[in-house]
Amino acid sequence: MTERTDTPPSWDERTQLTTFLDYARATARAKCEGLSPEDARRSPLPGSPLMTACGLISHLRWVEHFWLQVVFLGAEDDGPLVHATDEDPDPEMRTAVDFPLPQLLDEYEQQNAVHRRLVADHPLDTPAKRSVRDGRHPDLRWILLHLIEETSRHNGHLDILRELLDGRTGS
Repeated sequence: MTERTDTPPSWDERTQLTTFLDYARATARAKCEGLSPEDARRSPLPGSPLMTACGLISHLRWVEHFWLQVVFLGAEDDGPLVHATDEDPDPEMRTAVDFPLPQLLDEYEQQNAVHRRLVADHPLDTPAKRSVRDGRHPDLRWILLHLIEETSRHNGHLDILRELLDGRTGS
C-alpha cells in the first residue's frame, strides 16, 4: 500500500505546498495499485476513449515535465506534448497504452524525485523562464499550486475509472 500523508512536518509555505503535491502524486499511485494490465489500458467511458489509468499517469508525468522543465527552467520540450495537434491533442494519453502501467508509474516517480530537488533549490517567488498564454511568467509557487490542482483533478478521474473497471473505491 502506498504511504501518503497530507499533514506537513512543518507549517512553512514550501513544506505545505510540497507535502500536498507529494500527497496528490501518492494518491495517483495508490489508485493504480492492484489494477490488472488489461484494465490499466481499458477505457470504460465510451465518450472518452483516451481516459485510461495508463493515459492519466502518462499525462500527469508529462504535464509536470512541461511545467517544471519547459516553462519554469526554459528547457526545450522533448516530451510527447510537443506533438499535440487539434486532431491529436493528447498524444501522451493515446500512446500510454503501449507501455505497462508499472513502467509508467516508475518513470513518474523517478521524475517526481528530480522535481523535488528542483523545487528545493529555488525560491518560491522565482519567475519561470517562459511565459504563459497571456505573456506573464508564473512563479514557482503558482506552478506548484497548478500541479496540485491538476494532479488532484485527475485523481478524481482515476477514482471513477477504478470504480467502473473493477469496483474498487476509496483509494
